[in-house]
Amino acid sequence: MAEQKKQQRAALLEAASLFPLSPGGARFSYGTAGFRAEGATMGPAVCRAGTVAALRSLKLGGAAVGVVITASHNPVRDNGVKIVDADGGMLSQVWEPFADALANAPTPDSLLQIVLKFAKEEEITLDGSHSAQVLLARDTRPTGEYLLDAAMKGVNAVIGAVAVDMGILTTPQLHWMVRCKNRGLKSSEADYFSQVIDSFRCILDLVPKVEGADFMNNRLIVDGANGIGGLKLEEIKQKISRLDIHVRNSGRGEGILNEKCGADFVQKEKVVPLGFGPADSAFRCASFDGDADRLVYFRIASSSDTRIDLVDGDKILSLFVLFIREQLDIINGKDNPGNGVLPTRFGVIQTAYANGASTDFLKNLGLEVAFTPTGVKYLHKKALEYDIGIYFEANGHGTVLFSDHFVSQLESLTSELSSKAVGSSQHQAAMRLLATSQLINQAIGDALSGMLLVEAVLQYKGWSFQNWCDLYTDLPSRQLKVKVQDRTAIITTDAERRVCEPSGLQELIDGEIANYSHGRCFVRPSGTEDVVRVYAEASTEEAADSLAKQVAQHVERILG
Repeated sequence: MAEQKKQQRAALLEAASLFPLSPGGARFSYGTAGFRAEGATMGPAVCRAGTVAALRSLKLGGAAVGVVITASHNPVRDNGVKIVDADGGMLSQVWEPFADALANAPTPDSLLQIVLKFAKEEEITLDGSHSAQVLLARDTRPTGEYLLDAAMKGVNAVIGAVAVDMGILTTPQLHWMVRCKNRGLKSSEADYFSQVIDSFRCILDLVPKVEGADFMNNRLIVDGANGIGGLKLEEIKQKISRLDIHVRNSGRGEGILNEKCGADFVQKEKVVPLGFGPADSAFRCASFDGDADRLVYFRIASSSDTRIDLVDGDKILSLFVLFIREQLDIINGKDNPGNGVLPTRFGVIQTAYANGASTDFLKNLGLEVAFTPTGVKYLHKKALEYDIGIYFEANGHGTVLFSDHFVSQLESLTSELSSKAVGSSQHQAAMRLLATSQLINQAIGDALSGMLLVEAVLQYKGWSFQNWCDLYTDLPSRQLKVKVQDRTAIITTDAERRVCEPSGLQELIDGEIANYSHGRCFVRPSGTEDVVRVYAEASTEEAADSLAKQVAQHVERILG
């Protein structure tokens, strides 16, 4: 036993020595995006994240944990690392301070002491008597291979831990694999593709046949951000029923990752991505980000314009809500939403950044809309409280979560209806919901599976892109950043929608809002920069600009 402990200490010291921190280098901080920086500088953080993941697996009795090497929508020179917890979600927030401490340990010996202390506190045995497994994946960045090696060395520094290279994958694929593996389900990439393709086909097979219907155009052009999502879609597009998919910026060498393309660029700039032109103005277009966990749709406004009609995460959420609500109404009967055949607590989760028009639209449907602070980890956690919980950020990251209890009830109902009411509208609605729970990624936002659900719902409803756009009209909005000496002086409440400190600031904001029709404004400290972010909405662009500037001046005067 003493010898094994000695070997364990030596292994940790050796791994830390292979990837030493640069003296005076930037401090790493683990957040929603994991650790991120210029790819060439990420070796130490990635190696240590591998060690964190191995220890997490030990803590969870050997359950699979994941490590994905990506910087998502960041420029190609950057890279990063995210740890996937055993449920397929993000690393437990309780472990984030430990990840920070390990990533910033200045010497191998200090790293060893941090690990030993944490292992003792968490009652993790470090004598090689228990096994751990970590699934690793990376995106297409040039620094990915080097960082994969760093991650594997970090995992292997924990005796009894096994690192499994799953290859080049989208971030959502690895999250899905970890979740499935720990549930005893098939979890290979081929299994992922089969599940999304089969469930998509199932929904299409249940699209009502309407005589003489004007079917929507089945051509879809996808901007793959020159990343991994484009490559994966190219692999499977021929197997996807009733869709004519054309991939641009596919990742096969025609452009640079995330450069003037991808969901983040399209959503923020509201212009046509590289590789698209006037000839595409007649078609629906979708855009993934670099690691394929964000999705937005757009249409080129005209053949003589680079501007686009954007459908962001808020409107994707609204489309899914209408579809799911309709299936529940068919099953339960519209007059019995709470105590029908399949009682369902259905919740929508948004942040303060959700456009006010989308929130009004959802509330007018009679839906329960909850708010959380900004960040996927907060949205996802809240969504888990419902039978069906759906969240999307405007940037296109989101998903629909179905509780295990609800899915079990739905399976029983489907089985019962198939024996006594096969082919009935109730039976078909139950089958559509079941297929939806299989299609949409239950672990994280997934551009590929989300896109297929959008396409299935549009075909089910017989909607054009214009029908979708017309659900509601976004209120004009404006975002500003105010440089301040200490952003922590701003303390917010009510899911960041109101300020409680410094005293008097919220009253000033309320006073400005009162001057504008449909006015709404909030301020919050940035999580990464010494700035305060100001978001404003109003009935016109000019009014939104004016409101944002007035509030920014108050922030600057009080905190500047």
